[in-house]
Amino acid sequence: MWFDESVFYQIYPLGYCGAEKYNDGGEVRRRLYKIEENIPALRSLGFNAVLLNPLFESGRHGYDTVDFYRVDRRLGENADFRSLVGKFHEAGMRVVLDGVFNHVGRGFFAFDEVRKHRERSDKKDWFHIDFNGNTQYNDGFWYEGWEGHQELVKLNLQNPAVLEYIAGAVRMWIGEFGIDGLRLDVAYMLPEWFFEWLRRIVSEMRPDFFLLGEVIHCQNFAKNLTPARLDSITNYECYKGLTSALNSDNLFEIEHSLERLFGAQPWCLYTGKNLLSFADNHDVTRACSALRDKRKLSALYAILYSMPGIPCVYYGSEYGAEGEKGRGEDGDDALRPCMDAVDRGKAPELTRLIGKLNQIRAGERALAYGSYEKCVLSNKYMCFRREREGERIYCAVNISETPVAMHVENAGGTDFLTGERCALQDFVLSPFSAKIIKKG
Repeated sequence: MWFDESVFYQIYPLGYCGAEKYNDGGEVRRRLYKIEENIPALRSLGFNAVLLNPLFESGRHGYDTVDFYRVDRRLGENADFRSLVGKFHEAGMRVVLDGVFNHVGRGFFAFDEVRKHRERSDKKDWFHIDFNGNTQYNDGFWYEGWEGHQELVKLNLQNPAVLEYIAGAVRMWIGEFGIDGLRLDVAYMLPEWFFEWLRRIVSEMRPDFFLLGEVIHCQNFAKNLTPARLDSITNYECYKGLTSALNSDNLFEIEHSLERLFGAQPWCLYTGKNLLSFADNHDVTRACSALRDKRKLSALYAILYSMPGIPCVYYGSEYGAEGEKGRGEDGDDALRPCMDAVDRGKAPELTRLIGKLNQIRAGERALAYGSYEKCVLSNKYMCFRREREGERIYCAVNISETPVAMHVENAGGTDFLTGERCALQDFVLSPFSAKIIKKG
């Protein structure tokens, strides 16, 4: 499918566009043009899909939605977003939105009605409420929040009226805006039947609609990657394993995860499936801050783009943007800067590398659909193979300060990154370098 062959660019619109931290309910500020202005740069780098975090009306950060049918006034109006999607499509880029269906903000209209009318409200069953309790907000009743955070009010997805509201919004996002997919926020908390219900809704309008689940712990989620449920999930295991392996000079760590998830053994969890692969996102420390030795960036991104999965780059990271989780008022401010503040000339070699990797990944079906097999493994260097219908691609990295000679049977070919020919089965990697070799 189109998403298996895509390279995604993730944008957190409220941060990217420099929106106010809090929604004051005032006038509309049209800022989505800031994203539109960058579409030519994204296409020149080779991205062909975009993942947009929440952009519907919310109280603060987007995940506290108050209106599923209206673009956040800090970003613009619905017509602005419709135009933006059209511009992406004209540029040949698919658009995936963040669907936040587990919870809403305290300003959500149905919750407002419950606060006003309590037991008399016909919206009381939209949530999980105990009118004999209370919360820190002193509403005079207790309600379930997302993982105990009661500024995020958990929806009762068993309620037909709630499902009708969500279905109407999704149909509008597809029908009026033309979106191509949804990322399901905190999918690990959503009931399995919800995936099937949502799949039926979107398939009525778009048979190739992409459903991606946000999953932090992916051990038991393989059963949900079926045509009737989800197409993919987020690969947090390899995100963490990749950075940790490079920081500790222990490539056994990331190879263990790659084998466990994608290997050829019957017990491997996601063989033949593509999870969303990333080095950072809006919830975690930036790759350029997390990686202690920046000389290893080429290895990090070479592995990310060559391993099984759908690569995704978080906005600004292609320019070497930094940011640590825990900095700022709510702990995430440093991760979500205005794009105007990002220095686009900071890391030209990294920018060129990501552009080259985008080109390679989009053009090689063995990277989109091929099998995974370890070839060489040591603490500071490794090589693995992707293969599909006789096409073979090798990814080899060296994260040490000395050259490394590798012997890989029948691996001769051309290095995509340099255009140089590699010997039939013996080749040398210079310190802190990577090769992506196509056999032949």
